[in-house]
Amino acid sequence: MCRWAAYIGPELFLEDIVTAPCHSLIAQSHNALEAKTPTNGDGFGIAWYGERDEPGLYRDILPAWSDPNLKSLCRQIRSGLFLAHVRASTGGSTSRTNCHPFAVGRWAFMHNGQIGGFEQLRRRLEASLPDTLYERIDGTTDSELFFLMMIEEGLDADPQRAAERAAMRVIGAARAAGIEPHLRLTAAFSDGTALHAIRYATDAFAPTLYTAEFKKSGGRCVVSEPFDREGPNWQAIPPSSFVTITDAGVAIRPFAPAEPARLALAV
Repeated sequence: MCRWAAYIGPELFLEDIVTAPCHSLIAQSHNALEAKTPTNGDGFGIAWYGERDEPGLYRDILPAWSDPNLKSLCRQIRSGLFLAHVRASTGGSTSRTNCHPFAVGRWAFMHNGQIGGFEQLRRRLEASLPDTLYERIDGTTDSELFFLMMIEEGLDADPQRAAERAAMRVIGAARAAGIEPHLRLTAAFSDGTALHAIRYATDAFAPTLYTAEFKKSGGRCVVSEPFDREGPNWQAIPPSSFVTITDAGVAIRPFAPAEPARLALAV
């Protein structure tokens, strides 16, 4: 499983979260404490928002701990909203196109989890995309495909509903293929104005997710696991939750993919 961290609030240097803390994201890339495996060395990426609508994006296939460019960028880039990810592949080759975050327009998305039986479901799910989105597929991961499904389901208009409907499409595809649905979805995504996060699983093992105020700036972090256990007062996000963070505060709502009958009524 991957590790990731996201931040929204007053501008700060990326290094304050990605590289500097004692259990920073780079530290977690080789010594994660709350993942299946401690090593997340299959690439990394950062997406950050500045003066343009679309995020800046830097991804590479090197382990995060061995790329001096990442450390240098994090020392120089200031942002009030960014997403950072270190990858432990559960499927798909180690390539830049498979590294998170993914970006389409003003949206950036990153994920920790998996679609169980993805190779059996991939063709069915890809075929459900319109041509305009199918042509945006660059890599081979279930994460990128899920992101594009969210866009098709109306991410611009209603992020939570779009994510719930995309999750239900995955569950429905698994059932149609005679596979027990197995979706683990701990994701963060943003359009540059709000930060959203999900913690959800079809079983009892949703990957971990925490949030806390970052006292150095007054902003807020959402992370796979705390980067300073003696610092912020970390709050564990309950499973089946959808989180939205804006300047107005934090909202945590139930995340409940619709059953097929309910989904049909909502169309």
